[in-house]
Amino acid sequence: MEAHKSRALIRFLNRSRKCMDYYIHVLEGAVVEDLMDAYDGLDPKWREDPKGFLRMMIRDGCFMLELLRASSALSSSFGNDIGGQGGGYADNDPIFSNHGKLHMMPYIKRDMLMLENQLPMLLLTTLLSEEEEMIDEKVDEKVNKLIVEFCSLDKQCYLELGKCKHVLDVYRKVLLGDDNHPKLAKLLASSWLPERPTTGDDILPSATHLYEAGISIQKSGTESIRDISFHAGIFNGVLRIPPLIVDDITEPLFLNLMAFERFHVGIGNDVTSYISFMVDLIDDERDVSHLHFREIILNACGSGRAAAKLINSLGKDISLDPDSPLFSERSKARNYCKRRWNRWRGNLVHTYFKSPWTAISLIAAILLFGLTFFDVLFNNIIFNKQQS
Repeated sequence: MEAHKSRALIRFLNRSRKCMDYYIHVLEGAVVEDLMDAYDGLDPKWREDPKGFLRMMIRDGCFMLELLRASSALSSSFGNDIGGQGGGYADNDPIFSNHGKLHMMPYIKRDMLMLENQLPMLLLTTLLSEEEEMIDEKVDEKVNKLIVEFCSLDKQCYLELGKCKHVLDVYRKVLLGDDNHPKLAKLLASSWLPERPTTGDDILPSATHLYEAGISIQKSGTESIRDISFHAGIFNGVLRIPPLIVDDITEPLFLNLMAFERFHVGIGNDVTSYISFMVDLIDDERDVSHLHFREIILNACGSGRAAAKLINSLGKDISLDPDSPLFSERSKARNYCKRRWNRWRGNLVHTYFKSPWTAISLIAAILLFGLTFFDVLFNNIIFNKQQS
């Protein structure tokens, strides 16, 4: 991969018609201090050799920008921006080509979303602004757009993201959606949820138990993980949840997102709360199957058992903040399940109204019973009149 980074650096410098020393000069001073401060436990040797540190950062930053732009060019959205198919790379390039996008970029994407591999957004925006001579607002927007498209996220949301810390922060903000969402607009400000005793009364019943208690689980109108709500209707309860893709990147992605929330005070813990909610909801493959049927779990990792195991593995040492709106939605659903009448009604509906044929059979049986009753009653009345 180091050789590919060097190739990307050369291509970036040639395109910008500027040398390495130019970018080192741009990043020296206050910028290099900010870049160093972005890393906890930075090796002291880099503070003694700031130019060596900047060379490493510029090489990694150029590689990431070339990846983002090549991916976008191959998707035909940015081809005019960066010089044609794949950003000018050969069709048989092992990384910056359709072959690379199909076979290599998914693995690179996984590494890019690991917390320890994050590059400060300041580095990417500075490199891009100097290369294309863009103003700060436009370069932030463009980098966000490149990241959103590379990660196959909602392409319209990049305009609302503002300044982000790094790629993982962009991904997280897209998952959260609109900050003004009425359901989960504000979660706990601290980034660590303290452990607290958990009892059976604190846990949301699984998806199959909710179904048996008369709660219908439906897909939310948006893909924001904040868009979770429960409504108790006259005949049943409705729990709305956004869809979740479960594949080979799900576990490392959410582990890194939760680690990001844990170690950054003040950004909230929306992702941690969401995972805690989903862990409660999914006990085994039956729950995965039920949610898959409702188009809430999109299972791409094989069996339902494997998906359930993966999701439950994310729930170690986390809990749901009792002050968050999501805790309130969970409590409403749990309290609905506790009411005996709701469970009886749910059992009645699922037993006798799960298909038109069972419903017709029940109605026919009731009608037959009614006709038999009135026939006996009518015959008794006639018999009594004859006796009198």
